[in-house]
This record gives sequence, structure tokens and C-alpha cells, in this order.
Amino acid sequence: MTDGQRIAIASDHAGFELKETLEAALRAMGYDVEDLGTNSPDSTDYADYAHPLAERVATGAVPRGVLLCGTGLGMSYAANRHAGVRAAVSWAPEIAELARRHNDANVLVLPARFVEPELAVQILKTWLDTPFEGGRHARRVEKIEPSSLTEGNSR
Repeated sequence: MTDGQRIAIASDHAGFELKETLEAALRAMGYDVEDLGTNSPDSTDYADYAHPLAERVATGAVPRGVLLCGTGLGMSYAANRHAGVRAAVSWAPEIAELARRHNDANVLVLPARFVEPELAVQILKTWLDTPFEGGRHARRVEKIEPSSLTEGNSR
């Protein structure tokens, strides 16, 4: 099912080492991984990596993406500025599962300084394997976009 499915991954310097681990795990699972950097632990700015990945997801070039930085917060702030992107910071498999099941999160953001590699892989697998539940959650997800507020869907 995942054979050749594309997924993008990116990190800043704080997430570089964990990004390399997750990229290898994704390839082992059969994903076609698009690595958008960074390519070293040298200091970088998270937004320089979050925006290109979010744009790839927003335009449909890839269905999902994974971002990593120290806390996950900076990456999520930048990624969520893009229409159609729902980037969720997850530090536990249960959070990743709910982010997919209830919010249809299409970008997983990991706080690299706060999750061990084994846990990060478990979080990633849970997120990848969890389907969106739809139903009442679909209505709620539709209301995330600012355009829904001008269409009478604010309540």
C-alpha cells in the first residue's frame, strides 16, 4: 500500500539527526521520500524548511509531510500558515493518532529535543497508519480554513 507513495521530510539543525533516522524508517516502509533538508547539524532557521514542505503539501505535490525542530512549535507555526495544511505537533503515538483520526493532519511535526528515536518512529508509524475518521470531524476540519468563516460556517 505504501509502495512508492511520496512523502516529504524536513528539519532544522535541532531535528537533523532524528530526520535522518525517520527518513531511513520511511524508506524501509516503502515510501518515496523527498528530503527537503537541512543536510547537516549546522544552525539554520526552521521557517526556511517548513515553508517549502508545507507548499508541497498544499499544492498536492506530496500528500503528507514530516517536519522536525527542537520543540516542533516553530515548524508548526510556519507550516500552518499555508492553506490546506494541518500540521500537528505530536510527542506521543496517541496524539498522532488523534491528529489523524479527528483532524486529518497532513503534516506531522516532531519535537526532536523531546522524543527518543524509537518513540519518534512509533509516533510516525501510528500517524501513517491512522485513517481520517470523517463524519462530524470532516465538518470541523472544513471550518479551519479562513474562507469557511465568510461562507456562514462560523458556528
